[in-house]
Amino acid sequence: MIKLIRYIALCCSILVSFHATSQDTTAVVKNTGKLIEFLSAESYNIKKQDSMDFLILVGHVKVKQGSTLLFGDSIIVNATKNSLEGFGNVHINDADSIHTYADYLKYDGNTKKAQLRKRVKLTDGRGTLTTDSLDYDVAVKIGVYKKGGKLVRNKTVLKSTEGVYYGITRDVIFRNKVSLVDPENSIYTDTLEYNTNSQLANFISPSKIISGSRIIKTKNGNYNIGTRKGYLYERSSIDDSSYFFIANEMAIDDSLGLGEFRGNALYRSKDSLSFDLIANNIKTNRKKDILLATELPTLMIKQPKDTLYISADTLYSGRLTDLKRKVPKVRAIEGTLKDSSLNKYFEAFHHVKIYSDSMQGVADSLFYGLADSTIRLHHQPILWVNQNQIAGDTIYMHLNNKKAEQLRVLNNALAISPIDSTDYFNQLKGNSMVVDFIDGKIHQMQTKGNAENIYFATDNEQKFIGVNHSNAQIITIDFNNDEPVKIVFINQLTGKMTPLFETPKEELKLTNFKWWIDRKPKTKFDILSPKGN
Repeated sequence: MIKLIRYIALCCSILVSFHATSQDTTAVVKNTGKLIEFLSAESYNIKKQDSMDFLILVGHVKVKQGSTLLFGDSIIVNATKNSLEGFGNVHINDADSIHTYADYLKYDGNTKKAQLRKRVKLTDGRGTLTTDSLDYDVAVKIGVYKKGGKLVRNKTVLKSTEGVYYGITRDVIFRNKVSLVDPENSIYTDTLEYNTNSQLANFISPSKIISGSRIIKTKNGNYNIGTRKGYLYERSSIDDSSYFFIANEMAIDDSLGLGEFRGNALYRSKDSLSFDLIANNIKTNRKKDILLATELPTLMIKQPKDTLYISADTLYSGRLTDLKRKVPKVRAIEGTLKDSSLNKYFEAFHHVKIYSDSMQGVADSLFYGLADSTIRLHHQPILWVNQNQIAGDTIYMHLNNKKAEQLRVLNNALAISPIDSTDYFNQLKGNSMVVDFIDGKIHQMQTKGNAENIYFATDNEQKFIGVNHSNAQIITIDFNNDEPVKIVFINQLTGKMTPLFETPKEELKLTNFKWWIDRKPKTKFDILSPKGN
Protein backbone atom coordinates (compact mmCIF):
# COMPACT_ATOMS: atom_id res chain seq x y z
CA MET A 1 0.00 0.00 0.00
CA ILE A 2 2.83 2.45 0.93
CA LYS A 3 4.61 1.66 -2.32
CA LEU A 4 1.37 2.38 -4.21
CA ILE A 5 1.01 5.84 -2.63
CA ARG A 6 4.62 6.69 -3.45
CA TYR A 7 4.06 5.55 -7.00
CA ILE A 8 0.96 7.72 -7.40
CA ALA A 9 2.83 10.73 -5.97
CA LEU A 10 5.66 10.17 -8.42
CA CYS A 11 3.21 9.95 -11.30
CA CYS A 12 1.57 13.22 -10.25
CA SER A 13 4.93 14.94 -10.13
CA ILE A 14 5.73 13.66 -13.61
CA LEU A 15 2.27 14.67 -14.79
CA VAL A 16 2.71 18.22 -13.55
CA SER A 17 6.08 18.42 -15.28
CA PHE A 18 4.66 16.97 -18.48
CA HIS A 19 1.79 19.41 -18.80
CA ALA A 20 4.01 22.38 -18.00
CA THR A 21 6.47 21.39 -20.70
CA SER A 22 4.32 19.88 -23.47
CA GLN A 23 1.24 22.11 -23.51
CA ASP A 24 2.72 25.60 -22.90
CA THR A 25 6.17 25.81 -24.45
CA THR A 26 6.10 29.61 -24.42
CA ALA A 27 5.46 29.68 -20.70
CA VAL A 28 8.41 27.38 -20.05
CA VAL A 29 10.75 29.69 -21.92
CA LYS A 30 9.66 32.66 -19.83
CA ASN A 31 9.65 30.82 -16.50
CA THR A 32 12.77 31.11 -14.41
CA GLY A 33 11.52 29.36 -11.28
CA LYS A 34 11.70 25.65 -10.70
CA LEU A 35 8.56 23.58 -11.17
CA ILE A 36 6.29 22.99 -8.19
CA GLU A 37 6.48 19.37 -7.09
CA PHE A 38 3.73 17.45 -5.34
CA LEU A 39 5.03 15.43 -2.37
CA SER A 40 2.02 14.16 -0.44
CA ALA A 41 -1.70 14.60 0.34
CA GLU A 42 -4.56 12.50 1.62
CA SER A 43 -6.33 12.79 -1.73
CA TYR A 44 -5.83 14.43 -5.11
CA ASN A 45 -7.62 15.05 -8.37
CA ILE A 46 -6.42 16.11 -11.83
CA LYS A 47 -8.60 18.58 -13.70
CA LYS A 48 -8.30 20.46 -16.98
CA GLN A 49 -10.13 23.76 -17.46
CA ASP A 50 -9.68 26.63 -19.96
CA SER A 51 -6.54 25.02 -21.37
CA MET A 52 -5.10 24.87 -17.87
CA ASP A 53 -4.04 21.75 -16.01
CA PHE A 54 -4.89 21.72 -12.30
CA LEU A 55 -3.85 19.33 -9.57
CA ILE A 56 -6.30 19.47 -6.64
CA LEU A 57 -4.74 18.27 -3.40
CA VAL A 58 -6.65 17.78 -0.15
CA GLY A 59 -5.61 16.87 3.43
CA HIS A 60 -2.20 17.56 4.94
CA VAL A 61 -0.88 18.69 1.60
CA LYS A 62 2.84 19.04 1.07
CA VAL A 63 4.49 20.42 -2.06
CA LYS A 64 7.86 21.95 -2.75
CA GLN A 65 9.78 24.16 -5.10
CA GLY A 66 13.52 23.84 -4.80
CA SER A 67 14.36 24.18 -1.09
CA THR A 68 11.01 25.81 -0.29
CA LEU A 69 8.29 23.62 1.24
CA LEU A 70 4.60 24.59 1.14
CA PHE A 71 1.88 23.05 3.30
CA GLY A 72 -1.88 23.47 3.60
CA ASP A 73 -5.19 21.79 4.31
CA SER A 74 -5.86 21.97 0.57
CA ILE A 75 -3.82 23.25 -2.36
CA ILE A 76 -4.72 23.73 -6.02
CA VAL A 77 -1.69 23.60 -8.30
CA ASN A 78 -1.92 25.23 -11.71
CA ALA A 79 0.61 23.10 -13.55
CA THR A 80 0.37 25.22 -16.66
CA LYS A 81 1.29 28.50 -14.92
CA ASN A 82 3.47 26.86 -12.25
CA SER A 83 1.41 28.53 -9.50
CA LEU A 84 -0.88 27.47 -6.68
CA GLU A 85 -3.53 28.51 -4.21
CA GLY A 86 -3.57 27.21 -0.64
CA PHE A 87 -6.44 27.12 1.84
CA GLY A 88 -6.38 26.55 5.58
CA ASN A 89 -3.28 26.23 7.78
CA VAL A 90 -0.99 27.36 4.99
CA HIS A 91 2.71 27.15 5.85
CA ILE A 92 5.79 28.16 3.83
CA ASN A 93 9.10 26.79 5.08
CA ASP A 94 11.92 28.55 3.28
CA ALA A 95 14.96 26.29 3.77
CA ASP A 96 14.13 26.00 7.50
CA SER A 97 15.19 29.64 8.08
CA ILE A 98 11.93 31.57 7.75
CA HIS A 99 8.44 30.18 8.37
CA THR A 100 5.29 31.90 7.12
CA TYR A 101 1.70 30.90 8.06
CA ALA A 102 -1.75 32.04 6.87
CA ASP A 103 -5.33 30.91 6.16
CA TYR A 104 -4.96 31.65 2.44
CA LEU A 105 -2.01 31.64 0.01
CA LYS A 106 -1.60 32.58 -3.61
CA TYR A 107 1.84 31.64 -4.89
CA ASP A 108 3.56 32.18 -8.25
CA GLY A 109 6.30 29.63 -8.72
CA ASN A 110 7.95 31.54 -11.54
CA THR A 111 8.46 34.77 -9.59
CA LYS A 112 8.45 33.01 -6.20
CA LYS A 113 6.08 35.67 -4.89
CA ALA A 114 3.42 34.80 -2.35
CA GLN A 115 0.26 36.60 -1.29
CA LEU A 116 -0.78 35.55 2.21
CA ARG A 117 -4.12 36.58 3.69
CA LYS A 118 -5.94 36.22 7.01
CA ARG A 119 -4.12 35.44 10.27
CA VAL A 120 -0.72 35.75 8.64
CA LYS A 121 2.33 34.95 10.77
CA LEU A 122 6.02 35.18 9.78
CA THR A 123 8.78 34.04 12.11
CA ASP A 124 12.55 33.90 11.67
CA GLY A 125 13.38 32.27 15.01
CA ARG A 126 13.91 35.64 16.70
CA GLY A 127 10.79 37.68 16.05
CA THR A 128 7.22 36.91 15.01
CA LEU A 129 5.36 39.19 12.60
CA THR A 130 1.55 38.98 12.44
CA THR A 131 -0.81 40.73 10.04
CA ASP A 132 -3.93 40.06 7.96
CA SER A 133 -2.28 40.67 4.61
CA LEU A 134 1.33 40.01 3.59
CA ASP A 135 3.03 39.94 0.21
CA TYR A 136 6.16 37.83 0.51
CA ASP A 137 8.95 37.37 -2.04
CA VAL A 138 10.42 33.95 -1.27
CA ALA A 139 13.40 34.45 -3.60
CA VAL A 140 14.76 37.52 -1.83
CA LYS A 141 12.97 36.92 1.49
CA ILE A 142 11.15 40.27 1.57
CA GLY A 143 7.69 40.65 3.04
CA VAL A 144 5.41 43.71 2.77
CA TYR A 145 2.22 44.58 4.66
CA LYS A 146 0.09 47.71 4.23
CA LYS A 147 -2.96 47.14 6.43
CA GLY A 148 -1.43 46.96 9.88
CA GLY A 149 1.01 44.56 11.45
CA LYS A 150 2.64 43.57 14.74
CA LEU A 151 6.11 42.20 15.47
CA VAL A 152 6.85 40.47 18.79
CA ARG A 153 10.41 39.76 19.93
CA ASN A 154 10.59 38.44 23.51
CA LYS A 155 8.81 41.18 25.52
CA THR A 156 9.16 43.80 22.77
CA VAL A 157 6.06 44.57 20.70
CA LEU A 158 6.20 46.73 17.55
CA LYS A 159 3.13 47.91 15.65
CA SER A 160 2.63 49.96 12.50
CA THR A 161 0.23 50.49 9.62
CA GLU A 162 2.81 49.52 6.99
CA GLY A 163 6.00 47.52 7.09
CA VAL A 164 8.70 45.79 5.07
CA TYR A 165 10.51 42.69 6.36
CA TYR A 166 13.98 41.77 5.00
CA GLY A 167 14.65 38.13 5.81
CA ILE A 168 18.32 38.08 4.76
CA THR A 169 19.36 40.89 7.13
CA ARG A 170 16.49 40.39 9.63
CA ASP A 171 15.60 44.08 9.31
CA VAL A 172 12.05 45.39 9.46
CA ILE A 173 11.13 48.92 8.37
CA PHE A 174 7.93 50.11 10.06
CA ARG A 175 6.00 53.07 8.67
CA ASN A 176 2.96 55.12 9.67
CA LYS A 177 1.84 55.20 13.33
CA VAL A 178 4.78 53.15 14.59
CA SER A 179 5.00 52.08 18.24
CA LEU A 180 7.55 49.96 20.08
CA VAL A 181 6.70 48.88 23.62
CA ASP A 182 8.79 46.81 26.02
CA PRO A 183 9.08 46.68 29.84
CA GLU A 184 11.64 49.55 29.82
CA ASN A 185 10.61 51.84 26.97
CA SER A 186 7.80 52.99 24.75
CA ILE A 187 8.80 54.40 21.35
CA TYR A 188 6.51 56.35 19.03
CA THR A 189 7.48 57.52 15.56
CA ASP A 190 6.45 57.55 11.90
CA THR A 191 9.32 55.45 10.54
CA LEU A 192 11.49 52.95 12.40
CA GLU A 193 14.02 50.33 11.34
CA TYR A 194 14.36 47.34 13.68
CA ASN A 195 16.58 44.26 13.50
CA THR A 196 15.07 41.12 15.03
CA ASN A 197 18.49 39.55 15.53
CA SER A 198 20.44 42.40 17.18
CA GLN A 199 17.33 44.21 18.59
CA LEU A 200 18.74 47.49 17.25
CA ALA A 201 16.16 50.19 16.53
CA ASN A 202 17.18 52.92 14.06
CA PHE A 203 15.35 56.26 14.13
CA ILE A 204 15.03 57.91 10.72
CA SER A 205 12.16 60.33 11.46
CA PRO A 206 11.08 62.43 14.49
CA SER A 207 10.74 59.92 17.35
CA LYS A 208 9.75 59.93 21.01
CA ILE A 209 11.17 57.44 23.54
CA ILE A 210 9.36 57.26 26.89
CA SER A 211 10.96 55.50 29.87
CA GLY A 212 9.18 56.23 33.14
CA SER A 213 9.34 60.00 33.65
CA ARG A 214 12.02 60.38 30.97
CA ILE A 215 11.12 61.47 27.43
CA ILE A 216 13.74 61.38 24.67
CA LYS A 217 13.11 63.18 21.38
CA THR A 218 15.28 62.52 18.34
CA LYS A 219 15.07 62.37 14.56
CA ASN A 220 18.29 60.50 13.87
CA GLY A 221 19.94 57.78 15.93
CA ASN A 222 19.61 54.26 17.25
CA TYR A 223 18.81 52.39 20.45
CA ASN A 224 19.49 48.73 21.20
CA ILE A 225 16.58 47.22 23.13
CA GLY A 226 18.75 44.31 24.29
CA THR A 227 21.87 46.13 25.48
CA ARG A 228 19.93 49.35 26.31
CA LYS A 229 22.60 51.45 24.62
CA GLY A 230 21.87 54.24 22.16
CA TYR A 231 23.44 56.94 19.99
CA LEU A 232 21.41 60.02 19.06
CA TYR A 233 22.24 62.83 16.67
CA GLU A 234 20.90 66.10 15.20
CA ARG A 235 20.14 67.98 18.43
CA SER A 236 18.28 65.29 20.37
CA SER A 237 16.82 66.03 23.82
CA ILE A 238 16.03 64.26 27.11
CA ASP A 239 13.29 65.62 29.36
CA ASP A 240 13.04 64.06 32.84
CA SER A 241 11.20 65.05 36.01
CA SER A 242 14.37 66.59 37.49
CA TYR A 243 16.34 67.76 34.43
CA PHE A 244 16.34 68.62 30.72
CA PHE A 245 19.21 67.75 28.36
CA ILE A 246 19.87 68.75 24.76
CA ALA A 247 23.00 68.27 22.61
CA ASN A 248 24.18 67.78 19.04
CA GLU A 249 25.17 64.17 19.81
CA MET A 250 24.31 61.79 22.65
CA ALA A 251 25.55 58.39 23.76
CA ILE A 252 23.47 56.69 26.47
CA ASP A 253 23.88 53.42 28.35
CA ASP A 254 20.75 52.76 30.40
CA SER A 255 22.11 49.46 31.72
CA LEU A 256 24.79 51.39 33.66
CA GLY A 257 23.03 54.75 33.86
CA LEU A 258 25.81 56.47 31.88
CA GLY A 259 25.64 59.17 29.23
CA GLU A 260 27.87 61.40 27.14
CA PHE A 261 26.64 64.56 25.43
CA ARG A 262 28.71 66.39 22.81
CA GLY A 263 28.36 69.66 20.91
CA ASN A 264 26.62 72.65 22.51
CA ALA A 265 25.30 70.45 25.28
CA LEU A 266 22.86 72.01 27.76
CA TYR A 267 21.82 70.47 31.09
CA ARG A 268 18.99 72.28 32.88
CA SER A 269 17.97 71.28 36.40
CA LYS A 270 14.35 71.37 37.53
CA ASP A 271 15.00 71.15 41.29
CA SER A 272 15.11 73.95 43.85
CA LEU A 273 18.67 74.96 42.87
CA SER A 274 17.55 75.84 39.32
CA PHE A 275 20.82 75.83 37.38
CA ASP A 276 21.96 75.38 33.79
CA LEU A 277 25.20 73.72 32.71
CA ILE A 278 26.54 74.20 29.18
CA ALA A 279 29.65 72.64 27.62
CA ASN A 280 30.86 70.94 24.47
CA ASN A 281 31.22 67.68 26.39
CA ILE A 282 29.21 66.51 29.40
CA LYS A 283 29.42 63.02 30.89
CA THR A 284 26.77 61.79 33.35
CA ASN A 285 26.15 58.93 35.77
CA ARG A 286 22.45 58.93 36.66
CA LYS A 287 22.83 56.22 39.31
CA LYS A 288 25.38 58.29 41.23
CA ASP A 289 24.01 61.71 40.22
CA ILE A 290 27.35 62.74 38.66
CA LEU A 291 28.04 65.41 36.02
CA LEU A 292 31.46 65.97 34.43
CA ALA A 293 31.70 68.89 32.00
CA THR A 294 34.71 69.78 29.86
CA GLU A 295 35.43 71.88 26.76
CA LEU A 296 34.35 75.39 27.78
CA PRO A 297 31.92 74.39 30.54
CA THR A 298 29.82 77.09 32.21
CA LEU A 299 27.53 76.75 35.23
CA MET A 300 24.66 79.22 35.45
CA ILE A 301 22.95 79.58 38.85
CA LYS A 302 19.71 81.45 38.32
CA GLN A 303 18.59 84.25 40.63
CA PRO A 304 15.38 86.31 40.57
CA LYS A 305 17.06 89.39 39.09
CA ASP A 306 20.53 88.10 38.30
CA THR A 307 22.39 84.98 37.21
CA LEU A 308 25.73 83.77 38.58
CA TYR A 309 27.98 82.41 35.81
CA ILE A 310 30.89 80.09 36.71
CA SER A 311 33.31 78.72 34.12
CA ALA A 312 36.51 76.65 34.33
CA ASP A 313 38.51 74.06 32.41
CA THR A 314 36.50 71.33 34.17
CA LEU A 315 33.24 71.33 36.12
CA TYR A 316 32.17 68.37 38.25
CA SER A 317 29.05 67.68 40.30
CA GLY A 318 28.14 64.84 42.67
CA ARG A 319 26.33 63.96 45.88
CA LEU A 320 27.73 65.31 49.13
CA THR A 321 27.01 62.00 50.86
CA ASP A 322 29.27 60.25 48.31
CA LEU A 323 32.17 62.66 48.81
CA LYS A 324 35.08 60.70 50.30
CA ARG A 325 37.18 63.61 51.51
CA LYS A 326 36.02 65.83 54.34
CA VAL A 327 34.83 69.33 53.58
CA PRO A 328 35.12 71.75 56.52
CA LYS A 329 31.76 72.91 57.81
CA VAL A 330 32.02 76.67 57.59
CA ARG A 331 28.35 77.41 58.00
CA ALA A 332 25.67 75.52 59.91
CA ILE A 333 22.21 75.34 58.35
CA GLU A 334 19.63 73.13 60.06
CA GLY A 335 17.83 70.41 58.17
CA THR A 336 19.49 71.11 54.83
CA LEU A 337 19.79 67.49 53.67
CA LYS A 338 16.08 66.87 54.26
CA ASP A 339 15.75 68.37 50.77
CA SER A 340 17.44 65.78 48.53
CA SER A 341 18.21 68.47 45.95
CA LEU A 342 20.63 70.02 48.48
CA ASN A 343 22.66 66.80 48.68
CA LYS A 344 24.83 68.11 45.87
CA TYR A 345 28.13 69.87 45.30
CA PHE A 346 29.98 71.45 42.38
CA GLU A 347 33.72 71.59 41.81
CA ALA A 348 35.53 73.72 39.24
CA PHE A 349 39.17 73.17 38.34
CA HIS A 350 41.66 75.62 36.86
CA HIS A 351 41.04 79.02 35.31
CA VAL A 352 37.84 79.57 37.27
CA LYS A 353 35.90 82.68 36.28
CA ILE A 354 32.80 84.10 37.97
CA TYR A 355 30.42 86.69 36.65
CA SER A 356 27.19 88.29 37.85
CA ASP A 357 25.91 91.85 37.60
CA SER A 358 26.93 92.53 41.21
CA MET A 359 30.10 90.41 41.53
CA GLN A 360 32.93 89.05 39.39
CA GLY A 361 35.86 86.82 40.27
CA VAL A 362 38.70 84.49 39.31
CA ALA A 363 40.42 81.58 41.08
CA ASP A 364 42.24 78.37 40.34
CA SER A 365 39.58 76.10 41.87
CA LEU A 366 36.12 76.29 43.37
CA PHE A 367 33.89 74.14 45.58
CA TYR A 368 30.18 74.86 46.00
CA GLY A 369 28.28 72.81 48.60
CA LEU A 370 24.53 73.24 48.51
CA ALA A 371 24.04 71.95 52.05
CA ASP A 372 25.65 75.07 53.58
CA SER A 373 25.10 77.23 50.48
CA THR A 374 28.77 78.23 50.42
CA ILE A 375 31.11 78.77 47.48
CA ARG A 376 34.76 78.12 48.41
CA LEU A 377 37.44 79.72 46.22
CA HIS A 378 41.02 78.45 46.44
CA HIS A 379 44.49 79.36 45.11
CA GLN A 380 44.77 83.11 44.58
CA PRO A 381 41.06 83.92 44.48
CA ILE A 382 40.06 87.47 43.60
CA LEU A 383 36.57 88.98 43.75
CA TRP A 384 35.32 92.32 42.49
CA VAL A 385 32.24 93.78 44.14
CA ASN A 386 31.41 96.90 42.19
CA GLN A 387 34.68 98.87 42.51
CA ASN A 388 36.09 96.82 45.40
CA GLN A 389 38.71 94.15 44.77
CA ILE A 390 38.93 91.50 47.51
CA ALA A 391 41.65 88.84 47.56
CA GLY A 392 43.23 86.29 49.90
CA ASP A 393 44.51 82.73 50.12
CA THR A 394 40.96 81.35 50.41
CA ILE A 395 37.55 82.99 50.12
CA TYR A 396 34.24 81.57 51.38
CA MET A 397 31.17 83.11 49.78
CA HIS A 398 27.99 82.43 51.80
CA LEU A 399 24.80 82.64 49.75
CA ASN A 400 21.24 83.30 50.83
CA ASN A 401 18.61 82.61 48.17
CA LYS A 402 21.54 82.28 45.76
CA LYS A 403 22.71 85.84 46.49
CA ALA A 404 25.97 86.76 48.25
CA GLU A 405 25.25 87.35 51.95
CA GLN A 406 28.78 87.27 53.36
CA LEU A 407 32.40 86.82 52.31
CA ARG A 408 35.03 85.28 54.60
CA VAL A 409 38.61 85.81 53.43
CA LEU A 410 41.20 83.56 55.09
CA ASN A 411 44.90 84.50 55.27
CA ASN A 412 46.51 87.45 53.52
CA ALA A 413 43.20 89.25 53.13
CA LEU A 414 43.41 92.41 51.04
CA ALA A 415 40.66 94.77 49.88
CA ILE A 416 41.36 97.55 47.37
CA SER A 417 39.04 100.27 46.09
CA PRO A 418 40.12 102.82 43.43
CA ILE A 419 39.25 106.46 43.97
CA ASP A 420 37.34 107.66 40.92
CA SER A 421 39.63 108.03 37.90
CA THR A 422 42.82 108.66 39.92
CA ASP A 423 45.73 106.32 40.49
CA TYR A 424 45.00 106.20 44.23
CA PHE A 425 43.39 103.32 46.13
CA ASN A 426 41.79 102.91 49.54
CA GLN A 427 43.19 99.70 51.02
CA LEU A 428 42.48 97.32 53.89
CA LYS A 429 44.44 94.20 54.81
CA GLY A 430 44.75 91.68 57.65
CA ASN A 431 45.05 88.04 58.53
CA SER A 432 41.33 87.50 57.82
CA MET A 433 38.37 89.53 56.64
CA VAL A 434 34.56 89.37 56.77
CA VAL A 435 32.43 91.28 54.27
CA ASP A 436 28.67 91.55 54.86
CA PHE A 437 26.17 92.37 52.13
CA ILE A 438 22.65 93.80 52.03
CA ASP A 439 20.77 93.48 48.72
CA GLY A 440 23.97 92.68 46.87
CA LYS A 441 25.83 95.75 48.15
CA ILE A 442 28.64 95.86 50.71
CA HIS A 443 27.27 96.82 54.13
CA GLN A 444 30.34 96.28 56.32
CA MET A 445 33.94 95.13 55.96
CA GLN A 446 35.96 93.96 58.96
CA THR A 447 39.51 92.66 59.11
CA LYS A 448 41.26 91.02 62.08
CA GLY A 449 44.87 90.27 62.97
CA ASN A 450 47.59 92.74 61.97
CA ALA A 451 44.93 94.89 60.41
CA GLU A 452 46.26 97.74 58.29
CA ASN A 453 44.49 100.49 56.42
CA ILE A 454 45.37 103.22 53.93
CA TYR A 455 42.59 105.73 53.44
CA PHE A 456 42.64 108.87 51.27
CA ALA A 457 40.69 111.54 53.17
CA THR A 458 38.78 114.21 51.25
CA ASP A 459 36.91 117.39 52.19
CA ASN A 460 33.34 118.34 51.36
CA GLU A 461 34.39 119.26 47.85
CA GLN A 462 36.00 115.84 47.37
CA LYS A 463 39.48 117.33 47.38
CA PHE A 464 42.26 115.30 48.98
CA ILE A 465 43.16 116.29 52.52
CA GLY A 466 45.78 113.66 53.16
CA VAL A 467 46.63 109.98 53.51
CA ASN A 468 45.63 108.11 56.66
CA HIS A 469 47.84 105.06 57.33
CA SER A 470 46.64 103.09 60.40
CA ASN A 471 47.24 99.78 62.18
CA ALA A 472 45.09 97.94 64.75
CA GLN A 473 44.03 94.47 65.79
CA ILE A 474 40.56 94.97 64.26
CA ILE A 475 39.44 97.50 61.67
CA THR A 476 35.76 97.83 60.72
CA ILE A 477 34.48 99.92 57.80
CA ASP A 478 30.79 100.69 57.32
CA PHE A 479 29.48 101.36 53.82
CA ASN A 480 26.51 103.17 52.30
CA ASN A 481 25.81 102.59 48.61
CA ASP A 482 29.21 100.91 48.34
CA GLU A 483 30.98 104.01 49.68
CA PRO A 484 32.88 103.92 53.04
CA VAL A 485 31.17 106.19 55.58
CA LYS A 486 32.70 105.13 58.91
CA ILE A 487 35.93 103.48 60.09
CA VAL A 488 36.37 101.97 63.57
CA PHE A 489 39.75 100.85 64.96
CA ILE A 490 39.85 98.38 67.88
CA ASN A 491 42.90 97.55 70.07
CA GLN A 492 46.48 98.72 69.61
CA LEU A 493 45.68 101.55 67.24
CA THR A 494 48.64 103.34 65.68
CA GLY A 495 48.60 105.61 62.68
CA LYS A 496 49.37 108.88 61.05
CA MET A 497 47.88 111.38 58.64
CA THR A 498 50.21 112.96 56.08
CA PRO A 499 49.53 115.39 53.26
CA LEU A 500 49.09 113.61 49.96
CA PHE A 501 51.93 115.27 48.14
CA GLU A 502 54.29 114.91 51.10
CA THR A 503 53.73 111.17 51.38
CA PRO A 504 56.44 109.02 49.74
CA LYS A 505 55.10 107.08 46.78
CA GLU A 506 56.00 103.70 48.32
CA GLU A 507 53.82 104.54 51.33
CA LEU A 508 50.70 104.97 49.20
CA LYS A 509 50.34 101.21 48.84
CA LEU A 510 50.30 98.37 51.35
CA THR A 511 52.72 95.47 51.17
CA ASN A 512 51.66 92.88 48.55
CA PHE A 513 49.46 95.46 46.84
CA LYS A 514 48.27 94.18 43.42
CA TRP A 515 45.50 95.65 41.32
CA TRP A 516 44.28 92.83 39.07
CA ILE A 517 41.69 94.76 37.08
CA ASP A 518 42.94 93.26 33.79
CA ARG A 519 41.82 89.80 35.03
CA LYS A 520 38.30 90.92 35.92
CA PRO A 521 35.56 89.42 33.67
CA LYS A 522 33.83 92.42 32.11
CA THR A 523 30.74 90.62 30.79
CA LYS A 524 29.21 87.15 30.96
CA PHE A 525 30.77 86.47 27.55
CA ASP A 526 34.29 86.99 28.93
CA ILE A 527 34.07 83.81 31.01
CA LEU A 528 33.41 81.74 27.89
CA SER A 529 36.84 82.55 26.45
CA PRO A 530 39.33 79.71 26.97
CA LYS A 531 41.78 80.18 29.83
CA GLY A 532 43.31 83.65 29.56
CA ASN A 533 43.62 84.16 33.35
